[in-house]
Amino acid sequence: MSSQLFDAIENLGKEKGIDKEVLIEALEAALISAYKKNFKSATNVRVELDENAGTMRVFSRKTVVEEVEDNQQEISLDEAKKINPNYDIEDVIEVEVTPKDFGRIAAQAAKQVVTQRVREAERGVIFSEYADREEDVMTGIIQRIDPRFVYVNLGKIEAKLPEAEQMPTEDYQVHDRLKVFVTKVENTSKGPQIYISRSHPGLLKRLFEMEVPEIYDGIVEIKSVAREAGDRSKIAVYAADPEIDPVGSCVGQKGQRVQAIVNELKGEKIDIVEWSEDPIVYVSNALSPSKVVEVLVNEEDKSTTVVVPDYQLSLAIGKRGQNARLAAKLTGWKIDIKSETEAREEGILSDKEKEDYADFEEDLFE
Repeated sequence: MSSQLFDAIENLGKEKGIDKEVLIEALEAALISAYKKNFKSATNVRVELDENAGTMRVFSRKTVVEEVEDNQQEISLDEAKKINPNYDIEDVIEVEVTPKDFGRIAAQAAKQVVTQRVREAERGVIFSEYADREEDVMTGIIQRIDPRFVYVNLGKIEAKLPEAEQMPTEDYQVHDRLKVFVTKVENTSKGPQIYISRSHPGLLKRLFEMEVPEIYDGIVEIKSVAREAGDRSKIAVYAADPEIDPVGSCVGQKGQRVQAIVNELKGEKIDIVEWSEDPIVYVSNALSPSKVVEVLVNEEDKSTTVVVPDYQLSLAIGKRGQNARLAAKLTGWKIDIKSETEAREEGILSDKEKEDYADFEEDLFE
């Protein structure tokens, strides 16, 4: 082995960010393994690498005995004393057993070790780079598709979009560019694995952070997100400053901000509502676009009974119960919706609300 190999290892270590000593130790281990494999030796051997001289020597550890039964494991006392007169029975002696053509074997082993270590180092770099992107949005290009996953190229790595995390309304095609939410980054024996989603509520939240400067700056806060991917979502926003309109900030001038997000999500409808610590106000807002007559709150089981105008009952419940379901997810309150007529028959609607609603109906149909 020439000193050129050591120089090459040192240069490669610097280039890939791997400690040279790590490569040398790995090379020694590989050479021991190569020696045992190529020379069918089960003996305990040690490899000595001399960087300055550019040499490599193999030493076999043998036990000093009176009568040798295994040449690979033992050495006679007479032979041992020729090396050093002080050796005695049961002593362990190292004998050089470097084969003549071991340089070729060493070169092969060095190539394998360096390749493996470089691969491991690169995997480590990729993992550390993407581990910080968990729960973040990234842009990628679809590389290939199989029945289980859509594979998206994120730059240095191919991420997996599982079927369960895909939007049911989207048709994925190779070379399509799309934004994805990183759900999990893990280091496996096969290298870093990244799992992404298009249906996660976190994607909607991050898209609003990217599109609305007031959210990014912390002036407007996203309090809750409820999503049925590809169909409809609700997002609750809040601004501590009463001068700031949180809903208007998210909608943007002529609806440009929210429309950009709707376009990214291929037409998914998005309801933006104002958050309130008062459950009556919050639940009323969450049932948008439906109007609400009254909200009765049961604090014990965190449930509400919501009374809506008769003509808005179907709007409040929504198609297949979607509006009510999303409102419940958004607020964290159970929501039972009743029409004004039902509420009156059940005695739920207060006298004041009955009068107010009668006035409302009168004004509406005049």
